[in-house]
Amino acid sequence: MLLCRRFLVVPWGGGAGRRCCYGRSVVGSAVVRGGAASRWALLAGAVLSEVTGSLSLKAALDSPGWYALVAVGYLASFVFLSAVLRAGMALGVAYGIWGATGVALTAAFGAVLFDEPLTATMTAGIALIIGGVLLVELGARPAPEPEGRA
Repeated sequence: MLLCRRFLVVPWGGGAGRRCCYGRSVVGSAVVRGGAASRWALLAGAVLSEVTGSLSLKAALDSPGWYALVAVGYLASFVFLSAVLRAGMALGVAYGIWGATGVALTAAFGAVLFDEPLTATMTAGIALIIGGVLLVELGARPAPEPEGRA
């Protein structure tokens, strides 16, 4: 995978005959336009892969065949997460959102799929985690310059 000023070149899929801004061939690669939307899509892939791996880990306790999906889920999650970082998202923001969203989704799906408890206290804790991550995201953005300042 490589990062260029105009494209994030991801090592899978189509894209035959395309070149990035440095003239590198991207034959045999999928080209994701570098931008906020692609970073968020890659982060969503990282979160969903991690949640899949975690839920499969619970399922594997009763049926060991699920361990294959555990490995694939966690590996895919780190591949997506590294792509997010290469696309320019700050580590603290990406990891915070990945972790908090993963915790929230894993707890929710664990309650639905495995009849695990999800108490009001746990829900409040998850809300606090998500709120903290939102504050980290807001703090990572530079403050706008006041107008009329010389």
